[in-house]
Amino acid sequence: MTTTTLDRSTTRSPVITTRAKRAEAKRSISLVETITQSFSMAYRGVLKIRHNPEQLFDVTIQPIIFTLMFTYIFGGAISGNVAAYLPVIIPGILVQTVVMTSIVTGTQLREDMDKGVFDRFRSLPIARISPLAGALLADVIRYLIATVLTVLMGVIMGWRPDLFGVVASALLVMVCSFAVSWIFALMGCLMSKASAVQGISMLIMFPLTFMSNAFVPVDTMPGWLQGFVKVNPVSHLVTAVRELTASGHAGIHVVWALLGAAVITIVFAPLAVRAYMRNA
Repeated sequence: MTTTTLDRSTTRSPVITTRAKRAEAKRSISLVETITQSFSMAYRGVLKIRHNPEQLFDVTIQPIIFTLMFTYIFGGAISGNVAAYLPVIIPGILVQTVVMTSIVTGTQLREDMDKGVFDRFRSLPIARISPLAGALLADVIRYLIATVLTVLMGVIMGWRPDLFGVVASALLVMVCSFAVSWIFALMGCLMSKASAVQGISMLIMFPLTFMSNAFVPVDTMPGWLQGFVKVNPVSHLVTAVRELTASGHAGIHVVWALLGAAVITIVFAPLAVRAYMRNA
């Protein structure tokens, strides 16, 4: 009588093998690994920009057009001449351009979800939050490009800001824009179409940027509108940038801008992560 010996390692149940794979995929990922994977996903976003440079049209063309248009149309009427209007308009254009650039975060996130990109990420042994964090980090490159171009246009037109104030303003605007991007990331996770994300985001951002002190003096507005402008967080950010670029000194508005960015991040980042994890 012949006895056949089976190797248990080669005859495992498919169910056990599947469970083992799931357990391996769900192993705890350390904070260092999560950060590393997030920056890897951010590098992916940078490569997307490199292979699709048309994604940069909004942060390359818009600052130039807006700076030229607003300065030469409103400069004489508001400040008497272009040179006197530049210290007013350049900080306003800078804040408007960079903050509105953060809308792209939500639209691209929704497009990636619709294309099934995040379904592929889900099958990888990486932290589930890293694709979302990487997308937001990659957009910081867009903020930097918009900031540099706006400042350069102002300098070419005759604006002479404080050098330290320009650097501090750039960091401040990018920090605040990164905080605002969590709002649009949440919208990208909750809405079903990228066009809906963009449309509603513009409806939110246009009143906030234009109903502020970014382009005209507050005292020329109706009384009821002045009340809104004075509490508008965009107004605090614009004033902070004007103070920094004019003298290099940080005032109370810098504190308010950073506090607002912290509050937005604390409130919307967990909501965006929860919505993303539900979809991912």
